Amino acid sequence: VCVCVRERESVSVCECEERVEGAESFPLDFTAVEGNMDNFMVQIKNLAQSLYPCSAQKLDQDMKLHFLKNVTVTCNDGSAAGYYIKESKGSKRWLLFLEGGWYCFNKQTCDSRYEMMRRLMSSTKWPQTRTGTGILSPQPEENPHWWNANITSLFSGDYAFMGSLIIKEVVNELLTKSLDNAKVLLLAGSSAGGIGVLMNVDQVAEQLDSQGHRGVQVRGLADSGWFLDNQQYKFPDCLDITSCGPSEVMKRGIRYWGSLVPENCRQAHLGEEWKCFFGYIVFPTLKSPVFVMQWQYDEAQLTVDNIHLTGQPVNEGQWRYIQNLGQELRSTLRDVPAMFSPACLSHELITRTDWMDIQVKGTSLPRALHCWDRSLQDQIHINGSNRNHHKHRTPPTSGCPLHLIDSCPWPQCNPSCPTIRDQLTGQEMSTIQFLKHMGFDVQKMAQQQGMDPKKLLGMLNNGS
Repeated sequence: VCVCVRERESVSVCECEERVEGAESFPLDFTAVEGNMDNFMVQIKNLAQSLYPCSAQKLDQDMKLHFLKNVTVTCNDGSAAGYYIKESKGSKRWLLFLEGGWYCFNKQTCDSRYEMMRRLMSSTKWPQTRTGTGILSPQPEENPHWWNANITSLFSGDYAFMGSLIIKEVVNELLTKSLDNAKVLLLAGSSAGGIGVLMNVDQVAEQLDSQGHRGVQVRGLADSGWFLDNQQYKFPDCLDITSCGPSEVMKRGIRYWGSLVPENCRQAHLGEEWKCFFGYIVFPTLKSPVFVMQWQYDEAQLTVDNIHLTGQPVNEGQWRYIQNLGQELRSTLRDVPAMFSPACLSHELITRTDWMDIQVKGTSLPRALHCWDRSLQDQIHINGSNRNHHKHRTPPTSGCPLHLIDSCPWPQCNPSCPTIRDQLTGQEMSTIQFLKHMGFDVQKMAQQQGMDPKKLLGMLNNGS
């Protein structure tokens, strides 16, 4: 039995056993609902659980640990490689998530990473279950579009430098768990996992193709992994992962791990394969559709650029550097068809419990992902194939945008940005308090924007 409900631009939720051959269906788009959201959610959950057996899995909502059967593929320390999974019987949608966790590029930095973040390099102390949040959550209130999908989450050491072997082996095992009957496989990842998406999405698509599973639509979602190979604000010696510049990290990492990059990008940058770790360079060479989520003032980018927003207010040179970073980032995203880029100071979004609260031009990320799904499905209906459509823009459905980028020119100018806390006192900071801490000059900025200083100050006090 399938329950079909419509609300404005919502698409029916009928993904248990489709009755129409070739028809793709989607979960409810709860982001379009107004009014009493809590009451609406209670009614929908009760309705779904009573009439829709595949979603009535009240128990076992946590992801469970599975170790790979192929013992030759291991974690960095030789311990068994594995993954967490929550199966949703009947669903033909799969989400394979790559966890973040920085990187290492030589023995010293890898030894340090092993001591500080051992769970990323060893499975010896992994818990038996994990609770998903954000896009991994089984709750429709928190995850309106993917709550009932089959969800798999894994750590694989350094995805960018080494993790492709584990990803390949996990996909092979998932094919024995009904991935072979899937309509959609979304390879998603945050931070280093976001880079892993860019490095591996075409490989996963080709892996499924080679095994005869061309019916599976492979897509990517890269969260906070679109780094720039820009010049650092300061140029210290490259001693650890926070002092090395972005380009130097990739050069050293690719040598240390003997890394492979996507073939099309490798051929385009022979002898400089390290460049393929940067999103704006590798993206045009990819065949698979990829949605990019990127903060314009990413905290990890600022860290490797040696801008540290602690202690004293930043000076004018640092402030100008931060503004230029936002401009550079926006320019690299100009030709990305599907993306979500808030002008905020943060890092990672899709696994946050409040990920629905962040908006760009009035649209949340879950809503934008829903619009992207619809756009890709429209392309398949037009072109008659599951592959190679991300290069071609399809006009978005009315009221359903999927290219969302803030144009305001400073950090936190989007009123829905995550709250900034003073790192000394722990107190929440308003937008104007934060900008003053950053050394923001209202008069100078108003002059640059051609605005009256009082009007600009009013906008800032209102968080806009």
